Amino acid sequence: MPELPEVEVTARALGAAFAGQRVAAVHIYERRLRWRVPAALERELAGRRVEAIGRRGKYLLWRFEHGTLIAHLGMSGSWRIHRAGDVPPRRTHDHADIVFDSGVARYTDPRRFGALLWHPAAHGELARHPRLAALGAEPFDPAFDGDALYAATRARRAPIKQVLLAGDIVVGVGNIYASESLFVAGINPKLPSARLGRARCALLVAAIRSILRQAIDAGGSTLRDFAGADGVDGAFSRLASVYGRAGQPCLRCGTPVRRLLQGQRATYYCPRCQRR
Repeated sequence: MPELPEVEVTARALGAAFAGQRVAAVHIYERRLRWRVPAALERELAGRRVEAIGRRGKYLLWRFEHGTLIAHLGMSGSWRIHRAGDVPPRRTHDHADIVFDSGVARYTDPRRFGALLWHPAAHGELARHPRLAALGAEPFDPAFDGDALYAATRARRAPIKQVLLAGDIVVGVGNIYASESLFVAGINPKLPSARLGRARCALLVAAIRSILRQAIDAGGSTLRDFAGADGVDGAFSRLASVYGRAGQPCLRCGTPVRRLLQGQRATYYCPRCQRR
C-alpha cells in the first residue's frame, strides 16, 4: 500500500506539472472506487484553476478556490503525468483523467480501493472532513516530538510497531518505514508502547523523520503496483536495512534478520540490535 513517501512524491510531481493551471475537462471512467466518485465531480472541476497540490497523511489534496479534491491511492493506485500530444490510449484500470492544456493527470487503480472525493469550501475546514478528522500528527510537524510521542503512548499496551501503523498518533509510517525506523532507533517492534521512555521516544521520532526523508528522496518504495507520476519505480526498498531481509545478516552486527507477523503484517528486525 502506498504510504506517506509515495504520496508525497506524487504530490510534488503533480504540483510541479499542474499547479496554477486550469482544468480543461475531467473524465471519470469508473465511479466504483472505495467510495463512489461524486456524480458532479466533472462539473465541479472543469474550468477551475488548481491552486496547489499537497498531502495530508496518505491523502492527496488538489486544492481549488472553491474546494478540495481528496484522492487516496488505496492499495494499488497511482497517478501518471502524460504530456499533451503524448497521451496513450486508456487501459482497463485507468479510471480518471484530469485534462489540462499542457497534459493529463491519469489515475490508475487495478484494485479500485482508492478514492476521489470532493470537499466544497462551503462545508468548512478541510480538516473536519470525515476521512481526515481522525488523522494523527504529521511526522515532520515540529509539534510531533519525543515528548508528544511519550504522552500519546502512556496508555497504549499494544506493541510499538502496531501503534505506529494505526495512524492516530502519527500518520504515514507504513509497514516498511515502521520496521526501518524501529531498527534505526534500536527498539524491539514487540515492545509494549507504554514501556518506551522519553529518551527512546525522542530517538524513535528522529528515526521516523530520517527514514521518511530517505524514502522521499528515493522516490518511495515499489513492491508491486506503485510507480511515481513520471512512471519511475520507487527505490527505497532496495536501500532497506531490515525490511525483506529475513535470514540475511544484519548490516550492523551480522545476526540473521528475523521476520514475524504482527496484525497480519510482516515485521523485520534484528534480535540483537533490537533486544529491547
